[in-house]
Amino acid sequence: MNVGDIESVISLLKTGQYPNVKEFNYICDKSIEILGSYPNIVQVPSPATICGDIHGQLYDLLELFSIGGNVPDTNYVFLGDYVDRGYYSLETVLLLLALKVRYPNRVTLLRGNHESRQTTQSYGFYEEIQRKYNSTDPWARINAVFDLLPIAAVVGSQIFCVHGGLSPMVSSSDQILRLDRKKEVPERGPFCDLLWSDPEAVLGFQPSPRGAGYLFGDSAVSQFNHANGYKLVCRAHQLASEGYVEWFDRKLFTVWSAPNYCYRGGNPASILEVDTNNKTRFKLFEAAPAEARGEFPERSSLLYFM
Repeated sequence: MNVGDIESVISLLKTGQYPNVKEFNYICDKSIEILGSYPNIVQVPSPATICGDIHGQLYDLLELFSIGGNVPDTNYVFLGDYVDRGYYSLETVLLLLALKVRYPNRVTLLRGNHESRQTTQSYGFYEEIQRKYNSTDPWARINAVFDLLPIAAVVGSQIFCVHGGLSPMVSSSDQILRLDRKKEVPERGPFCDLLWSDPEAVLGFQPSPRGAGYLFGDSAVSQFNHANGYKLVCRAHQLASEGYVEWFDRKLFTVWSAPNYCYRGGNPASILEVDTNNKTRFKLFEAAPAEARGEFPERSSLLYFM
């Protein structure tokens, strides 16, 4: 495939359609080629725009681009959870990967807790791929891509970006750089914690009710930022009913980019714009209007959970 072919696939995906298996495989193979050489923490220059969970809500992702700017005009950092729960997980993650292949220096894709085999078998993506391609081979292939997604990014040398949060076993970025990320997300340990943890009004770290990761408090964030020279931790992972949440005297932000979550949440969504001086500004947006989205496809008996 050449540049024109990739752009044709991007245009196709933006209409809510998905490419054939050959084109799917090409996007996956090129993504593996690009991502395989990345470190666990990617350095991203500012200005940049940081985005939270998308969860297969393709038309709301297109709304995000209409609010935040198209690639390559805007430099994007996505914090993971591209698939599961929404109606268009396949088209959503392929669009982001195709944009990454076409403009590798303008799109940064981090790994979320849903970019894993175990989670996608429970929350919809596995079944969606099987239904659309009449095979599970594409699911196996795209999980090989997920295994290479970076764990974290640092925007403008000062803003630490990760899907979930912090770990009691990680005090420095150097420790993250030494983790083995090129595998399925483990059920425990620092790699798991970074993708599963949540901020809360607790002292230090406490076990999480999710059964994976930890709850972490103000002091944990302050110590991590101070030790690594960061001014802000930016994460996603939790539905924000107002679109975003500012924690611990603005030392940590939750960015949430799936409006009307699961098509019934009623919530706005946000992106976080970072300017050349690393000053931040949230921009809110609502779900794409009905006339901008396709008909919802016929669904199986799968239940989608908030």
